[in-house]
Amino acid sequence: MEDPKPATPADVSALCDERDIRFIRLWFTDILGQLKSFSIGRDELEDAFEGGMGFDGSSITGFNAIEESDMIAMPDPSTFAVLPWRPEEQGVARMFCDVLTPERTPYEGDPRHVLRRALQRMEKLGFDTFNVGPELEYFLFKDKHGTEVLDEGGYFDLTTLDAGSDVRRETVLALEQLGIHVEYSHHEVGPSQHEVDMRYPDALKMADDCMTYRITVKEYALKYGWHATFMPKPLFGENGSGMHTHMSLFQGGRNAFFDEGDPYFLSATGKAFIAGQLKHAREMSAVFAQWVNSYKRLVPGYEAPVYAAWSRRNRSALVRVPLYHPGKEQATRMELRCPDPACNPYLTFAVLLHAGLEGIEKGYELPEPMDKNLYHLAPDERRRLGIEQLPETLGEAIELTAESELVLRALGEHTFNRYVEIKRQEWEDYRVQVTQWELDRYLPVL
Repeated sequence: MEDPKPATPADVSALCDERDIRFIRLWFTDILGQLKSFSIGRDELEDAFEGGMGFDGSSITGFNAIEESDMIAMPDPSTFAVLPWRPEEQGVARMFCDVLTPERTPYEGDPRHVLRRALQRMEKLGFDTFNVGPELEYFLFKDKHGTEVLDEGGYFDLTTLDAGSDVRRETVLALEQLGIHVEYSHHEVGPSQHEVDMRYPDALKMADDCMTYRITVKEYALKYGWHATFMPKPLFGENGSGMHTHMSLFQGGRNAFFDEGDPYFLSATGKAFIAGQLKHAREMSAVFAQWVNSYKRLVPGYEAPVYAAWSRRNRSALVRVPLYHPGKEQATRMELRCPDPACNPYLTFAVLLHAGLEGIEKGYELPEPMDKNLYHLAPDERRRLGIEQLPETLGEAIELTAESELVLRALGEHTFNRYVEIKRQEWEDYRVQVTQWELDRYLPVL
């Protein structure tokens, strides 16, 4: 049973009394999208709402160094929810926080603030809602030490092979208790691979929901002694895990992407937004596919797209525009197929929104849709059609990002510089490794 939505500190206090809540975890996110949390007692709640709770930011990835490390976590009462995997008596709840500086201004390294800034730009352009519906896939493994799968099931399989169906059911029920509307859940293409689809809300709630979803999936897997991972490509030769991201802009309750007079049912706004996504895809890659491993997923031949084109049916294109069904104007949207579920959702939704708004503001032209399989085109033909390819490695991606004015504008200087620095270091760490593949291939013959 979903709790009523609290809106004010008073609502939160009343719910704590009613549900016998003893501890409240304050949640926020580091620059890489890892969830951070500390706990306060019920009796400290009033102080927390009044002035926030101080913490040391120097140990949080991407936050300030020691000398300016004092941070304040300001709880957002509308995100209050009871954690269903904790005991019911003297229970535990959580709230997401905005991170402030000691001067009480938003901390520019807080990913939630980066997304809020993108939404302000959207409002200045006359839109009121950016709806996002991401589909996060994940794998369930026997434990966290390896990739031993639990089943050999395939897409939508419902057989005894789908060992995860009980844990998936519990996960869905828990998400609903946490105020997340789940549309459907199913077994994915890979062995032991799953997907739970959340109904789209506005971008800020959805970024919070993504963080909640990932920890909930992991908690319930752990309950069964298993390990859930959002790693983009854990198994060689199998599909990776994606986060196909559906997006639309609304204006006065109406879908700004819809136009019934257009052959594709797409408005000029919708087309310019998609054109912005395609034009800036390469430089945004290091944000929506932010790990060395992400680029093992973004290779031709699997379901992950690598070519910057759009289509209505073609799943090899970066952007798909799902077919319009009469009477469903509100559902007109674009689906970006390249992000993966291990990204930082706040930063990802922020850069995607900025790219789309850039297209609208500057009137980008949307090229013709590509309805043939892009994997089958020869490289020269792709070049002739002007179809760009996503970067092939994190190293290539981060250098494109480092040059990007759009990503700098989206993340702000502080976050941008820290992000580029951390990701260059990750690539450097990877580049110097000697892998098993190299030993197997070269040691016997060289």
